[in-house]
Amino acid sequence: MTLRTNAEDLVVMAVTAFVSAPTLPRPPYRPDVEGMSQVPIGMAGVVYNVRVGDPAFGWAGDHVEPGVSVSHPDPAVDHALHYLTCVGNEARVVTGLAAGARGVVVGEHARLLVDFPPEVLERLCIGDEILIRTHGRGLRLLDFPGIQVKKASPLLLERWGLRVSAAGRLQVPVVAILPPTILGSGAELTPEFVDQDLMTGDRAALAEWGADRLRLGDLVAVQDADGTLHIGRQALRDAMYATENFQGLTGVLTCTPTGDCANPTIGVYQYHVGQYPPELIWQPSD
Repeated sequence: MTLRTNAEDLVVMAVTAFVSAPTLPRPPYRPDVEGMSQVPIGMAGVVYNVRVGDPAFGWAGDHVEPGVSVSHPDPAVDHALHYLTCVGNEARVVTGLAAGARGVVVGEHARLLVDFPPEVLERLCIGDEILIRTHGRGLRLLDFPGIQVKKASPLLLERWGLRVSAAGRLQVPVVAILPPTILGSGAELTPEFVDQDLMTGDRAALAEWGADRLRLGDLVAVQDADGTLHIGRQALRDAMYATENFQGLTGVLTCTPTGDCANPTIGVYQYHVGQYPPELIWQPSD
């Protein structure tokens, strides 16, 4: 079964950005996960020796942005840059010694991340203008209306290898499946703008999940990233039946093996801050 999309109906637009300059706060020191001070380098500019496909861990830096980081000095334009650009979009150098060279958008952080061949990186300069051919905003999977596609270009979906099983289920290949506990900074933001950090200093947990072997650009799945909580039916039954002498709003609750939990007292209660249980002010017998 072929994966059908609305790719032919999408609007293709040009946006521009500039190779951003690295910045550091004053003072530049920040504590690491061990509580030791360090200077967290690696954000913005041109990073020559870290690219997509390299290990995600082990670098002597923090939030290292692989390849070339681009942004726009006009906040409104930069906002549009983030919302319109999708992973897999083509980027072309417009000015400078590398003018005409082409690369591809590979990710997003505080800035957009673009991958260029090493010989192009050597010719790029801070401030060079980059034109991005945006394509992907509004992309939909026609046979899976309950699934939202965000920040992915039609080219990425094509190269990703998504397929539909004989049973009609969407199959999405990923390198690792991670628990929601790894999510950190960015959870408060919309998926269209900037990124979602995967954060933990627990090396044993990373090894257990297989995350310690991840490479930059790997596609992973994070289960229940929307906060969904799964409770097994038997676990729920066991917890309910084990309820005994629980101080509920309508009285003390004790559940029986048949699921009956109490002889509730019907009435109207008035709650005052700091007062528990609340004051019973009316019963049917009154």
